[in-house]
Amino acid sequence: MGAALPQHDSDESWPMILELQPPFRSKQEIIINVPLEAVWSFSMDLTKIPEFHPRVVRVDLLSGKSLREPGGSYQCHLSGGKHTCIEKDIEIIPLEKIVTVLPEDSFGISKILSDYRVETTFQALGSQSTKVEISHYYSTTTLKAKLLNLIARGKIARETQATLDAAKATIEAAYCAK
Repeated sequence: MGAALPQHDSDESWPMILELQPPFRSKQEIIINVPLEAVWSFSMDLTKIPEFHPRVVRVDLLSGKSLREPGGSYQCHLSGGKHTCIEKDIEIIPLEKIVTVLPEDSFGISKILSDYRVETTFQALGSQSTKVEISHYYSTTTLKAKLLNLIARGKIARETQATLDAAKATIEAAYCAK
């Protein structure tokens, strides 16, 4: 279930630290023909989200900072004007990974999938390309969650791939323009 148990050879008592992660649901990936450092820099800037995200028209910086940081929250306003979601970055490993959770949204998804978690990983492929993967994790312990998963899993995957495709085009165009 994603729990990692520390290994100890001694009989000394030690605190058990478990990192519980909800079950894996899907992964989408893309290769961006830009060096890792440039892809990372673009991805860290929250103000750039509306430039590439097909459904986001505006981002409010709830933490008051334009760059991602652990604990930092931001609110995305979705196209159509009716819906928003608040996202919070809970872990950032520079040039490697960003972990984001969804504490609140106007769709009600955060109430049904209360442990929804997204991990975005970055990997250099040589000096001029970067592989970006977005993985989704969440539990489906209730009937509502099981039904939502059945209905929405494909849509989540398609929309995530569309976001990655748009991010690729935006980042490559910006990098080539320099």
